[in-house]
Amino acid sequence: MFSKRWFYLVGLACVVSFMLGYAHGATPHMIGPDGGDVRSLAYDPQNPDRILLGTSSGQIFESHDKGLTWTRFAHLGSGPDYVLDHIVFDPSDSRKLYVAAWSIERETGELFRSHNGGKSFESLKEMQGKSIRSFAMAPSNSRVLVAGALDGLFRSEDGGDHWSRISPEGHKDIKNIESIAIDPKNPDVMYAGTWHLAWKTTDGGESWHQIKNGVIDDSDVFSIIVDPQQPANVYLSACSGIYKSTSAGELFHKAQGIPFSARRTRVLKQDPNHPEVVFAGTTEGLYKTADAGVTWHRVTAPNIIVNDVMIDPRDSTRVMLATDRSGVLLSTNNSASFSASNEGFAHRQVRALLADNKNANVMYAGMVNDKEFGGVYVTRDGGQRWSQLSNGLNGRDVFTLAQDERGNLYAGTNAGLFRLAPNAKIWARVNVPGMMPNIPDLAIQGNSMYVPTSSGALMVSRDMGKTWNMQHAVKHEPFLKVRVENGMVVAATYTTLLVSPDGGKHFNVEQSLPVTLITGVAVDNNQNLFIASSQGLFRQQKGGTWEPMSTDLPKAKIASLEYDEHSHHLLAVVDGSTELFGSMDGRKWHRVEDAGLALQRAVPLQNRILALSLYEGIVSFEAGDRMSARMEQPNGTE
Repeated sequence: MFSKRWFYLVGLACVVSFMLGYAHGATPHMIGPDGGDVRSLAYDPQNPDRILLGTSSGQIFESHDKGLTWTRFAHLGSGPDYVLDHIVFDPSDSRKLYVAAWSIERETGELFRSHNGGKSFESLKEMQGKSIRSFAMAPSNSRVLVAGALDGLFRSEDGGDHWSRISPEGHKDIKNIESIAIDPKNPDVMYAGTWHLAWKTTDGGESWHQIKNGVIDDSDVFSIIVDPQQPANVYLSACSGIYKSTSAGELFHKAQGIPFSARRTRVLKQDPNHPEVVFAGTTEGLYKTADAGVTWHRVTAPNIIVNDVMIDPRDSTRVMLATDRSGVLLSTNNSASFSASNEGFAHRQVRALLADNKNANVMYAGMVNDKEFGGVYVTRDGGQRWSQLSNGLNGRDVFTLAQDERGNLYAGTNAGLFRLAPNAKIWARVNVPGMMPNIPDLAIQGNSMYVPTSSGALMVSRDMGKTWNMQHAVKHEPFLKVRVENGMVVAATYTTLLVSPDGGKHFNVEQSLPVTLITGVAVDNNQNLFIASSQGLFRQQKGGTWEPMSTDLPKAKIASLEYDEHSHHLLAVVDGSTELFGSMDGRKWHRVEDAGLALQRAVPLQNRILALSLYEGIVSFEAGDRMSARMEQPNGTE
């Protein structure tokens, strides 16, 4: 799932925090780390202080203070796979708005409409199943809507109640509609950008002709805009560059000044108050022209990937960017400089969480897929504020974090093991024999360190990394997890376990397991061993035989299994679920809480339980009765 999602976007996961004993049904609130991926921005035309933000997981965030702070507003779709690239308000009545969605996982999507400002949404029936990549409302008539999908173009003339196809069905080129623009005065004049050049109609879609004069052939057209004051001026962006036409698309000229490496210009946006000013959001920063496209210059760092641009209609000096990895960027000085404006917004893929040994309010989070904007983040106040702690990691993905008794931090990455000494500012590589493969997990107990690797080796050091011993997996399968409890060490591959009862001095191979895919491993304080798998949950009591555990968990694969040594409970997350489950014996399970977000796994951290969600931020719940008491009640109720 992650590799496919990464192919489309730079996706990110995050964290949901469960206090040990919060009130059932408490409303979650996000506590960071702020930032991540933003796909779209839209302001309320009747109250531009109100802004909506769309993500790549179906989440919408809302701001009431010009984008300075954000709150989670709505979720569209049944899962976390909807990309919300287009949010459009009706300028005549901003209570009505539309959100176009397409799925990362499947060639499907929906078009949503709200009549009450987003308090509730309906899925428009005739557009269900359409992977909607582009959407536009006619400037001269807000009841005229055009949606571009993978299978063509569709138009509504009654505000979305009914739709008709306006592109030839089965046409070999008029499909995969990436961009749409409608003439500001005549709604029958439309432009459509595809994965192979652009097309135009002047009769409402009855006929189409390709507009390619001056455009390099085989160009994906990502964005098209029409000058509202002079409709003959048309801009389009393609993988071959930015083009401008002064003849309503009949002839284009390529813009100069944007390097070829920044060829993916996802969005073009014209200043509503100064039409000679146009912004181009590219994969290598934001470019700007102040002379209607004659010259361009970059106004952000080149590592900024821009997905959308929003200009305050009352004050053109306020420019807001929707970006990959760096979240929302805001300029209040006419794009002379930009700064992050992400308070309350988080859309990150967090893989590692760790509480400091000496202070539970100090927590560390490890990110993946965030490059130089990721690495490790630290909070020293329980999650109210986060700061990056990544110098020396150089954009590496961080899969796991651990801390030794001396306060040294260790990070397992996609390129080896790194250490950050107390009070140090730069991570240093830990020399481990052999190659530097992915390190998906890490465990430390006393002076011993256990490092599973993707190359099929379990590295064991009994002197904190000075010397190492190597244990190989059967068939050299990659190691996925390692657990240590009361001197017992368990390392898991996809199908086998290495088990040491003496702290790693000797290992036994468990290769006749009754499973085909291990998804979780846990060891309790009595050295009972549990494995979650595609076949269910199994338990081995102190070296005995494996027994299947008949559980009352939902009938789905257990995505993760953890043991909380503080409350002495097993914690489980079921694949695709938003719920966290707890058990004292592995048989009788109770729902601890419903996070309202798709969860990845639970992470016990001293006096609290956290759960990694797939793509959202850290969410905290208000404190309430003890979790252990809740888990002893049927269905997690009291």
